[in-house]
Amino acid sequence: MLETNAEFLRAEIMDVLRLFGEEEGSFTHTFIREGENFVNTVKSGDVSRTYSDKWQAEDELEFRRCAKRSAKLAFYLYLSEQSGKTFPWGALTGIRPTKMAYAELSNGRPFQPLFEKFCVSAENTDIISRVLAEQKEIYDKNKGVGSDIFVSLPFCPTKCEYCSFITAPMPAVKKYAEKYVDCLVEEIKSLKPYVGTINSVYVGGGTPFCMEAEQLTRIYAAINELDICGAEFTVEAGRPDTFTKEKLEITRGAGVSRICVNPQSFSDETLAAIGRKHTAAQTLAAYEMAAKYGFDINLDLIAGLAGESASDFEKSLKTAIALLPANITVHSLCLKSGSRLKESTSRLKIADIDEMIACSRRELYAAGYAPYYLYRQKYQAGANENTGWCTSGKACVYNVDVMEEICSNIAVGAGAITKRVFGGGSRIERLASPKDIPTYINKCAEIIEKREELFS
Repeated sequence: MLETNAEFLRAEIMDVLRLFGEEEGSFTHTFIREGENFVNTVKSGDVSRTYSDKWQAEDELEFRRCAKRSAKLAFYLYLSEQSGKTFPWGALTGIRPTKMAYAELSNGRPFQPLFEKFCVSAENTDIISRVLAEQKEIYDKNKGVGSDIFVSLPFCPTKCEYCSFITAPMPAVKKYAEKYVDCLVEEIKSLKPYVGTINSVYVGGGTPFCMEAEQLTRIYAAINELDICGAEFTVEAGRPDTFTKEKLEITRGAGVSRICVNPQSFSDETLAAIGRKHTAAQTLAAYEMAAKYGFDINLDLIAGLAGESASDFEKSLKTAIALLPANITVHSLCLKSGSRLKESTSRLKIADIDEMIACSRRELYAAGYAPYYLYRQKYQAGANENTGWCTSGKACVYNVDVMEEICSNIAVGAGAITKRVFGGGSRIERLASPKDIPTYINKCAEIIEKREELFS
């Protein structure tokens, strides 16, 4: 139980308590502002510590931001002292550490001192520097300019053990698929009056390639009715067992320039354990098939899957690198509510995920890849992160724009979240569509109307 005299700090404090597994612990917290000094006193049992640090806050908004940071840091220092534990991102619990770095730079300050203050490891501070350098061209070009289109196809052949997304197994919802495509096409066509310049289009899932070829054709045609000339066009094709020559030909013919192949692991044993119905050999065959069409290819791997050792992960990583894809994204396993893996943690044996992340950095740097986007999620194993790596000149525009929230993201489909970005990210207004597929279908017209209001 947490008692605090500053309720507006509770959420941030709880983030740190969860980081240390102390969300059920008993803590008393007092916050006092003395000019530029922000004083936090933390007590649990007989141990009390007071932490005082300076923050410059010229208005109410900045005051609240600084107060939240000071409270998080105080609890991190307290719990680290009591437990002997440290974490690679220190007291930073936010999704986008890059945004904090950009904020410091925009105020004329290097970001490294703030990261050091928050106990972020030197290696993680360095990778943020590298990410900012790699995405600079896209960031500078698109900040406050144009928009990105996201098309949601939340269907999969089966649901993976670790998955907490809204994706639905196709056998259970196939009866809705055709009507869903009808609504999706209607939504896409409704964007034309206000979409403006399009930086990128991303058709995501789920597993888009589990749709029928005719359904994909209709979706691609609707997208191409928008003025997407010159825009990056990506389809997160998904699981290798859904790839066919026909779908690849349709996709390439529609002008798609980049696709994603999502093996997650190249271990057949791991794939079976997480509920995948394909093999590593099928992944290699799907990659070879897709490469013949000249796509830039993204590959996804997950570090920390149940039962995998660091050496197992290293084998998958080296297999991925040997294929020479344009992008390799390394995700840290995230145990969210709603995933079967989260609900059966007795079967979960997480390997040394820190070693896996260290291995991924070492091997990808050595192979000539550069980190170009990075984000974090709650409940990630080892409090690590997800990092996208690219070969020279092959950064995915959509990933940079959306992760850094530098321009509007217009999203259609079930579970899609549209973000209208003002002032290059200074203000963001959101519109979320229903996650449930039948509900989305029934409310499609209402969603279109609300989006038109948002962009009017």
